[in-house]
Amino acid sequence: MSENTGELQHNALAWDKLARKQVPLAQPAVDADLTDPLAKVDPLGWLGGSVHNKRVLCLAAGGGRHGAIYASAGANVTVVDISGEMLALDRAVAAERGLAIRTVQTSMDNLNMFVKGEFEIVIHPVSTCYITNVSRVFAEVARILRHGGLYVSQHKSPVSLQAEIRPQHGGYRLTEPYYQCGPLPPVAPCRLRESGTLEFLHRWEQLIGGMCRTGFVIEDLVEPQHADPEAERGSFGHRAQFLAPYVRIKARRINQASTSTPSSLFVGS
Repeated sequence: MSENTGELQHNALAWDKLARKQVPLAQPAVDADLTDPLAKVDPLGWLGGSVHNKRVLCLAAGGGRHGAIYASAGANVTVVDISGEMLALDRAVAAERGLAIRTVQTSMDNLNMFVKGEFEIVIHPVSTCYITNVSRVFAEVARILRHGGLYVSQHKSPVSLQAEIRPQHGGYRLTEPYYQCGPLPPVAPCRLRESGTLEFLHRWEQLIGGMCRTGFVIEDLVEPQHADPEAERGSFGHRAQFLAPYVRIKARRINQASTSTPSSLFVGS
């Protein structure tokens, strides 16, 4: 059972609204995305060159894009999202393109409808920022992912969430504490923050350490390049020269979950 039901319901309604507005993150896959689908979503080759017949869970990934791309690459795809409107986009694109995509509406930290080891790959685009306790997410992913399975996730960088959206005196000030308690204060809608949602900062010990403590081995970590030296001051590309907005992590389900958890893990989570 998920915790913080009020926050989850808030974000479910917020994403329903964003989906109806057809924001960029609620835009279904287009023809160009499906021409060479695996290259589109796996430029580093983390998935070994093929997902054909693999059981893939696209976690917190509604919106009609991720599920369609992986299904087009030959995977047996399940899409989970907390927003019914986002999942409706997945069903629509599946019907339009003749793709087999299963959709399940639930929170990313409550996957009890799936059995242990049900999936071979879990793909998790940026979304852990919308949940309070990220360790519960990792524990659920570890349970439903088979031994040796891959967990590819992307997260908002903690320091990026600490910093102001707009520059001052040539840079971007850190104004939010690293040991953040509760949701981040709202900001004007922009590419870095989603309008109307509640977002939470997760520290590196909670992201990397949290995966390790639930039985994952980190095999790779990259910070996708968004910096643009020619970008206008204050734009997404300009800010990314100072602060990498995202981190992408390749983890493999190998070990049993650790029985010891630092007491600090849940502070501000």
